[in-house]
Amino acid sequence: MGKNDWSKIAEHLGYVAAKQKEMTWCVVGAGNGGLAMAGHLGLMGFHVSMYNRTDEHLNAVRWYRGIDVEGEVSGFGPVLQASAHIEEAIAGADVIMVVTPSTAHNELASLMAPFLQDGQIVVLNPGRTGGALEFKATIERQGCTARVIVAEAQTFIYASRKISPNRAHIYSIKNGVPVSALPSFLTPALLKVLDVAFPQFLAGSNVLATSIENIGAVFHPALTLLNAGWIESTGGNFEYYLQGISPSVACVLQAIDDERLALARALGIRTVSAREWLYLTYNAVGMDLCSSIRATAGYAGIKAPRSIDHRYIWEDVPMSLVPMASIASMYDVQTPTINLIIDLANLMLNQDFRANGRTVRTLGIEGMSVEDLHRLVTEG
Repeated sequence: MGKNDWSKIAEHLGYVAAKQKEMTWCVVGAGNGGLAMAGHLGLMGFHVSMYNRTDEHLNAVRWYRGIDVEGEVSGFGPVLQASAHIEEAIAGADVIMVVTPSTAHNELASLMAPFLQDGQIVVLNPGRTGGALEFKATIERQGCTARVIVAEAQTFIYASRKISPNRAHIYSIKNGVPVSALPSFLTPALLKVLDVAFPQFLAGSNVLATSIENIGAVFHPALTLLNAGWIESTGGNFEYYLQGISPSVACVLQAIDDERLALARALGIRTVSAREWLYLTYNAVGMDLCSSIRATAGYAGIKAPRSIDHRYIWEDVPMSLVPMASIASMYDVQTPTINLIIDLANLMLNQDFRANGRTVRTLGIEGMSVEDLHRLVTEG
């Protein structure tokens, strides 16, 4: 895409931002997050449509013509259309907010590719590791020629739960969530659009930074697998972070974080350690990672998964750890602990997460130098 094309896209984003409450949003996904976001957008007065691949999950939203929201914000959010047909749902949408497990991103990109239009914005909430790169590579492989802005958030903006098929509880809305467009020089123009509804979104450096800042990759898989006996004997009836962590378990998490930080340095990405992230996010202070986790008041009361067959494994391993290991391998960064956790997940769940996960090939960056990779994510 030439510079003139990108200039026209940036100009178009200014036009979209100027629409204010006349902007049209499509929320993809009707789970804990999607229901909350769609309801909140409707409550704020935007035109909202929804997509979910299982049509019956949308019946209540269609019947009541919207979603009841409670918690940090409350009220009724109208939804103009709820469809299991992707073409109907995204038609005319200015912003498409993908709120699904990251394992669905590749399939959704393939479904959307024939119907995406010039100037549409697709935001992955969140992207995990390499989400925007994978989505962009997939729609291009599917022959999509529309000039689409693909972006990813570093984490999900809400802590929320689905109470019923048309009711969501929003426990909290994060104060700040980094988001970056692909390419990143479009991020300021993108933020002007997103800011109309979500001033909580902040400018991320680029999609490499939002991907490497994936702290869930550090905390979730190893903590779950190393507590497998306790999870399986109690059905997860213990405090996941505060009781599941111990000095020896924390050593494994620290090694994973050290390897993540080494990858960031190799890519020339500035990021924070898991311990620093706990302080910045929750004001948790400790002498080491174990004591920092135990000092995190926000983790109190959070129970462990009922089974290790949980998204902390089937999502976070193939969509977070596998791409980190794949990118690290391409740039000769050693990740023995990350690879150990992937192997353990494969063994314990009888899966091959490397075969099904994101790699440099599926991300469309195989063989790229670090310089070429930075040009891709910053300049397109």
